[in-house]
Amino acid sequence: MSAHRMEREMAEQPQVLGHLAARAEEDEERIRAVLPEPLTGTTFIARGSSDNAAVVGRYMAELAAGRPASLAAPSLHTLYGATTAFDGHLAIALSQSGATPEINLVLRRIGEGGAVKLAVTNDADSLLAEQADCVYDLAAGPELAVPATKTVTAQLFAMGVLARALGPAPSHQGLAELPEAIAGLLEDREPARALALRWQGAKRMIVAARGIGLGIALEGALKVEELTGIQATAFSAADLRHGPIAVVQPETPVLLLDLGGPANEDLAELATEIAARGGSLATCGSGPAATLSVPPLEELAAGIAATVRLQQLALELSLLAGLDPDRPFGLSKVTLTW
Repeated sequence: MSAHRMEREMAEQPQVLGHLAARAEEDEERIRAVLPEPLTGTTFIARGSSDNAAVVGRYMAELAAGRPASLAAPSLHTLYGATTAFDGHLAIALSQSGATPEINLVLRRIGEGGAVKLAVTNDADSLLAEQADCVYDLAAGPELAVPATKTVTAQLFAMGVLARALGPAPSHQGLAELPEAIAGLLEDREPARALALRWQGAKRMIVAARGIGLGIALEGALKVEELTGIQATAFSAADLRHGPIAVVQPETPVLLLDLGGPANEDLAELATEIAARGGSLATCGSGPAATLSVPPLEELAAGIAATVRLQQLALELSLLAGLDPDRPFGLSKVTLTW
């Protein structure tokens, strides 16, 4: 048995995703049953790792529903006292604990504005779940290590189920294949260990992607920062070109996520630019030359697999630095923002 709780919780991901896959059709129907008619838009409310899953959900929801999807700005409601009409909207609050006061307050305010409220949480008895019109229970079991792992991949899976409830869209197939695919990745730590050795001692890192992959890049960068203190910044590949690419100096670690979707050509061009600048380039994807390989899955499923690869990379960097991955310095499991 692993000495670290984080590793044990990572190992539970195939089981958690298998359970969610088995009940996916039921969950789709429950969400579909509460959708406003007509649906005018979706709004996501989250912080931290949950917010990264919400970024993925925002892409998926707009593709599936053909209606605008947005990320809520919590301070509009908690600090500025905004009163905004949300008639015809579905508000999706993501919180692993369901206990963050800010997320609870914003969901309530948006609900008062007319939205139907969906809670995506790992605690079906939480305050968030109690106020929601519909609850998607991640049912991942207790997650005690500070870095979120199995709850994040469960939230990403939930975004695929949500998309199927909203309408037809690309990139939300292949979810049923994930438990077996991720079990295989978890047995293969060597690629992450080798990349961690290559980047050992780095002070900063860039993770870049586009489209659905952006939320995966954000989550990967967050995991590296949480576990190691390395300044890891996630960018859209397009935004990276608008000035920030200047930080790519010789030997700067740059990880590109290519999930096999419509952004792959753009990412290939960016890889050429990074190499020309002398960056220490690595890739995560299903291509034959990928540094961190994932199985050839549909884009969202590939993104969930890539999330596991990035968990492995952050873990290996932490262990090489002699840190405790279960208890990163100065962090707690639940962050009580207002």
